[in-house]
Amino acid sequence: MSGNTITQSVTPSTNTAAALLNATAVGANPAVATAARQTLAQSRAARELGLKRGEFDLAVRLGCVRTVPDEGGGGRRVARAEIDRVMSEDGFPDGLKKRVEAVGTSEGAALMDVTAARFTRFARLGFVVPVKFYLNRYRAVVWLYLAEELRQFAESEENAPLLNGRTPEGLRDQLDAGLDLRARNWRGRHVGFLLRQTEDPWARAAAVASLLDPAQVAEIVADPYERAYMNRFDPERTTHGAPDSPAAHVAARIMTAEDPDEISWLRSDLANTLQEARAHRRAPRPSPNPRTPVASRERSELIQERRRLIEERQQSGDARQPTEALRPTDVLRPAHVRQSTGARQQTEARQTIDEPERPRRLLGWLRRRNP
Repeated sequence: MSGNTITQSVTPSTNTAAALLNATAVGANPAVATAARQTLAQSRAARELGLKRGEFDLAVRLGCVRTVPDEGGGGRRVARAEIDRVMSEDGFPDGLKKRVEAVGTSEGAALMDVTAARFTRFARLGFVVPVKFYLNRYRAVVWLYLAEELRQFAESEENAPLLNGRTPEGLRDQLDAGLDLRARNWRGRHVGFLLRQTEDPWARAAAVASLLDPAQVAEIVADPYERAYMNRFDPERTTHGAPDSPAAHVAARIMTAEDPDEISWLRSDLANTLQEARAHRRAPRPSPNPRTPVASRERSELIQERRRLIEERQQSGDARQPTEALRPTDVLRPAHVRQSTGARQQTEARQTIDEPERPRRLLGWLRRRNP
């Protein structure tokens, strides 16, 4: 990607998009066609759209900005045509920023014109669904909500009794029993985002498995090769603190299903997705028989030859000494090698008989001086 292309794309220009369409219609100028196929890193795309990185990530999760896989094997990227499409929308950039605006409990209560305590009760009961979370310096969970969804909830006439009146008795009983659906609702929203990002069955199975405890996954995906292959598609997790730190444990607890009915639903979904993945393509595994047929055939022939030699000696009545018998390793040697080895042993034996071993060192010298 050239520096000129980057400089031209910083300013929101609908003329660029029109030029690309015209070039495609008339026969596609090669330079323009190449520019249309260019992609940008997500950080660069966020700057061009005038969004902070957190806002851009939220726009991707909500489907406001579409990404494509990186052909080089890295993270996901944004096509130049997608940048032009978002910039050409009505109300850009204020409309895009309004859609990705996320607020906490205090800001959300102010938008809905209720107290922070009442807003928290709405969130615990599942009337408003968090879109993201983070941990503050005290390792407390801070939930964030889409401001646009809160406005829609407050403007609906059906919700007026909840906003102005007393909380119904049945709902109060659930709150007194400790009901809190914020983490569960966030997980449901999160897995929906992961599934929208890919069409690969193994990646979809990994997305569902990321919300289950590893022990639960091992019960459903019993084959270790399938588990290893599925882990290659494990979605990237947002880090919260150092590994094995208290903050990381808190985040891991939020990202793992706890309710029995939620676990049952995820297990069933994982089993169905795994069947689709197996039908699409099998997980790679090592060959069951690493030996080559040629090596196995040669070994079988050598074993048969050894058996034939033993049978011939037994029929001829050849009573050889145990030390002269064939060693087990001889079965792996070709016949001409065994013959040369036997001839060398016989030659050494004759030399030993004809020429006694000479005495050595001091004892031999004394024997020669005093015969």
